[in-house]
Amino acid sequence: MLLRCPHSPQRGTGWLEGWRLTFGGEDIGWDGALATVVEEPGCRVFVVLYDVFGSDEKELDNWDGVTLGYYRKAKVRVETLDGDVLAWLYVLNFYEGGLPSARSIGILADSAERAGAPEDYVAGLRALPCAKMGDSNAGVDGHEGVKGSEPPWTTPGP
Repeated sequence: MLLRCPHSPQRGTGWLEGWRLTFGGEDIGWDGALATVVEEPGCRVFVVLYDVFGSDEKELDNWDGVTLGYYRKAKVRVETLDGDVLAWLYVLNFYEGGLPSARSIGILADSAERAGAPEDYVAGLRALPCAKMGDSNAGVDGHEGVKGSEPPWTTPGP
């Protein structure tokens, strides 16, 4: 975020309650399916909040594909230790499905860990199924997925 939005300091962290992390748009992503969130009661997503400066917002819109129609902005309520705050985030305009790259999963997990996400949440991110190197756009035929346990963010918060 610092490279893309150098004028926008981190403000804090929180939980996006009633939303679930997922992936989609595999056919448009050069590195596998793209991260997004969808509304789903009982789920939660750990988020990092930033005070985004105007010129940084335009750069981020360009970088994340808003200007191409890949993502749209949505206003959401984020639960923080200091109370609820309103924020905006990007939501993918493509169908859910497909596998993200191992690289993408690593970036998400490392970022969550650095921001102070709970260990079980970070472990759940690292355990997400992903495409093998060189196979990020090959589709999911024959993929069995991860069975037997739910990621920690699918359970309601305290």
